[in-house]
Amino acid sequence: MFNKKYLLSAALCAALSANAGAATLAADGQWHAFDIDETSSASAGLEWIDLDGNALSFDFSLTGSAILRIVDGGFAGDRFDVFNGNLLLGQTSAATNNYPESLGLDFEAAFADGRYSRGVFLLGPGSYRVSGLLSLSALDDNAGALNATVGAISLTAVPLPAAAWMYLAGTGLLGLTARRQSKSGV
Repeated sequence: MFNKKYLLSAALCAALSANAGAATLAADGQWHAFDIDETSSASAGLEWIDLDGNALSFDFSLTGSAILRIVDGGFAGDRFDVFNGNLLLGQTSAATNNYPESLGLDFEAAFADGRYSRGVFLLGPGSYRVSGLLSLSALDDNAGALNATVGAISLTAVPLPAAAWMYLAGTGLLGLTARRQSKSGV
């Protein structure tokens, strides 16, 4: 089913990417913060921004597999649309609003806490320009959208043996499923 919200989000990302600041992301597992604040953003939008209010993307190239993690560290209740260029990679998880409690810059604690929105994406070899938009905001005491938060992104390389085992396990499961289907006459 066609979703106008994602089309508008992709169009906004494309328009902003021409003037976006890019940070190089290393596959070292370290958290790299981004902000969202419609009052500080140069576009008055809800895209990931740097401390100067400029749209922010994270650029990297992979020769093997890697795990991309994204987490909200501000008030729980936020949710992000995550893009690679103009393509939607997906959304972070739904979260329970917990205003005024915040974990701030403790991204490991936020990632481990199920109340905070997070996403995990397995990426293959290639070049990436990852950015995001706030698709759902935490609410204040008066049920008003805050439209401001801090989040982070992390990239961790998957060692070749682990990637090979993941591939073999997946291939084995496909073979087992095919064998079961052929035995049952499906």
